[in-house]
Formats: sequence, structure tokens, C-alpha cells
Amino acid sequence: MSFGKSSVAALRIISFSVIAGLLISSCADSTGPASDAWLKAIASGDHRPADDQQRDKYRHPVATLDYFGLTPESAVVELWPSGGWYTKVIAPAVNEKGQYYAAHFDPDTEIPMLKQSVEKFQALLDSRPDLYGNVKITVLSPPDKLEIAPAGTADLVVSFRSVHNWMAFGMQDDVMQAVAAALKPGGIFGVVEHRGIPGSEQDPQAKSGYVTEAYMISLAEKAGLELVDSSEVNANEADTKDYPDGVWTLPPRLRMGQENRDYYLAIGESDRFTMRFRKPAG
Repeated sequence: MSFGKSSVAALRIISFSVIAGLLISSCADSTGPASDAWLKAIASGDHRPADDQQRDKYRHPVATLDYFGLTPESAVVELWPSGGWYTKVIAPAVNEKGQYYAAHFDPDTEIPMLKQSVEKFQALLDSRPDLYGNVKITVLSPPDKLEIAPAGTADLVVSFRSVHNWMAFGMQDDVMQAVAAALKPGGIFGVVEHRGIPGSEQDPQAKSGYVTEAYMISLAEKAGLELVDSSEVNANEADTKDYPDGVWTLPPRLRMGQENRDYYLAIGESDRFTMRFRKPAG
């Protein structure tokens, strides 16, 4: 028996859905965060390009999302998902039983780079409706557009290496207020960010791309969130944090081009803190 290209594609979609569904069902009765087997199945799916999967050794998406407490039933908001690197893991994970909100850039922006990012993200969603058909796009554009999800409905809000960008535009307090408003009581804010040198004075604009843990804690507490704990899942002790072009000297950006390229590749991606904050229940 032979199959046409459309039939083969359909079979691949069905196979992925069946495998992921079985793994999700087998973990759904867990009393704590679901076993990461279902996330591993999604992260290893052929919908994720090889370039994405090659970065897993630095970004640890399965361990990170498991640490944040993602479950198949989660209502989760990702802040500024950009091209959708994490979307390709989170959105399929909650597509059947939960809800994924992509709090993206303003599509009406006059900044071409941001507009193109939103368009590229929409093209990603359109490419695989079987995986991304349940995605809802919202807008995070302080100071006016801050409703990233219906108030008090999110189980989890996540941010990956965006805090320094908020600081560069002086919008960090507005963003954190948006996070607190979206979370339900007891909900979790999970954040990964380039870790600044402990005890160092924080540059208010984070020009190097690095943010101290102390600053992140103070920022979250100002918004009424409380620190639950932190993880070293995304740590990198080889990162000395003293580069000519800040964190962007390291891969994947490698702003110095061929200058000391092998040295920076050997260091790998940046040292990152990974924290969980909670919106108080009372």
C-alpha cells in the first residue's frame, strides 16, 4: 500500500497526537506536577526544528517547565514568546485540556522588527493547527496594553530572558503588575533570566543583559508576589559575565563574530537563574 504526501502528513499528526495523549492521560492522576515523560514526548516531536532541539542542552525546557509546575490542564501565559521557541513545547502540552496565552508584542506597533515578530509567530500557529489551534494571542505593551489573560485566571505565567528587555524600556513594574493581575490566587510566576554577579549593583537598564537575583526578587515582591524557591537547572558556572558586548557575546548571538568565537562557544549560553514566585492566596 502506498500513501500520498497528504496522507503521510496526516498519519504523522495522528501518531503524535495519540502518543502525547496517552502520555498525558497516564500522568493526569499525579498528585504533584505531572511526570515529565509527557513533556519529553512533546519536546522530542518532529514539529520542533533541529536547531531548537540543539539548544535544549542549554535551555532545558522539559526540566524547567516541570519545575514551574506545568500540567496538561494549566492555563499558562508566556510573556513575549517572540518566534515561539517555548511555544512549540508549551502550546501542544496544554492544547487539549488547558489554555496557552501568548502575550506578544503589539501588532499595531510602528517598529518593523516587532511587527515582523508577531507576523512570524502567527505563521507558526497557522502551520500546525493540530498543535496550536487553541492558542490565544494577547498583547503586552506597557503602559496601555496589559491584559495578558483574563484577570485572576492564570495558573502559571512564564518569562524566558525578557526581564532585561523590560528594564531597558523602563516597563518592568508595569509588566509585573500585569503578571500579578493575570494570576489566580496561588498561581505561579516562573522566570528564567541571565544571572548578574551576586552582590553587584544592578544597572537599572540592564545594558549588559544580566539581572541580579536580588533585583528580580525585589521586583516581584513590589508587585505583591512572594518567592517560593529557585533552581539551578539553567546555571552555567563557566559564564564569567564580563564580555565586550554583554551577554550577547555568548551564543547564540555571538556578536563578536569570529573574534574568540571558539572560546565563547566553549562557554556556551549564559548562566541563568530560574525562580518561582507565587501570588498569595489570601
